[in-house]
Amino acid sequence: MEKITKTILPKVIRKRPANSFKGTYGKIVLIGGSQNFGGAIIMASLAAVYSGAGLVTTVTNPTNQSSLHDWLPEAMFVDDNDFEKAKPIISAAKVVVIGPGLGTSDQALTLLKKTFALAKTGQVFVIDGSALTLIASNKLSLPKEPLNVLTPHQMEWQRVSGIKITDQTATANLAAAKKLKAIVVVKSHRTQVCVSDQVYENTEGTPAQATGGMGDTLAGLIGGFTAQFENKAQAVLAAVYTHSAIADELARKQYVVLPHQISEALPEFMFKNQECGTING
Repeated sequence: MEKITKTILPKVIRKRPANSFKGTYGKIVLIGGSQNFGGAIIMASLAAVYSGAGLVTTVTNPTNQSSLHDWLPEAMFVDDNDFEKAKPIISAAKVVVIGPGLGTSDQALTLLKKTFALAKTGQVFVIDGSALTLIASNKLSLPKEPLNVLTPHQMEWQRVSGIKITDQTATANLAAAKKLKAIVVVKSHRTQVCVSDQVYENTEGTPAQATGGMGDTLAGLIGGFTAQFENKAQAVLAAVYTHSAIADELARKQYVVLPHQISEALPEFMFKNQECGTING
């Protein structure tokens, strides 16, 4: 396995050119947050905005609208019951993040299937949380057109891949990822990322991250990075490293790290670790 270290950051995080606008940094749609799990999609949306995505739309249950805009006035809202309104926004998105707080109801399954049906070449689909459980329990195929990035914790990966947690070796995980034709981020104490013919292991991370919402934040962060930066594989690796590196910094002074604190620290962290070149250069 190769290690993911700080050297990945300046390869990915580029200085912004003066002649840019919000469209330069990508349109991203985040879908999830059922009536009882609104926090998950809000945390994912926070990470997408704070990581610098240009235009962020959150498709979620209407009960979450007030909380979303209390936390994040920068994000647009679409009612997940109004898929006709969501369709053109999903189709126009560079990145779609689906799954945080989505739930496993019939309505959630329908929303997932309809979203997959809109997938097209050139898009990135970040598939997380209960979307992975729905895929496994309903034997759904991943959309073929976009680049699929799966972000399972080990139990979700067991459901999707059929590999028991005790058997989730780098070799087994890579073989399953290649079969799925996806980038797979297997979240654990030392998160592993399967990309093409290689497995990368994260070198950062702290037990202070062991709290609800960490995975949702990572999914949004991966969405934000892949929306902005051209090398998608490297963007995923940089997002994984950034998520844990910020948590390590925060954990030097506090017992537990909250997911929204990672998002709030992103702009300063990215500024410190940006390349001297530009996104377009």
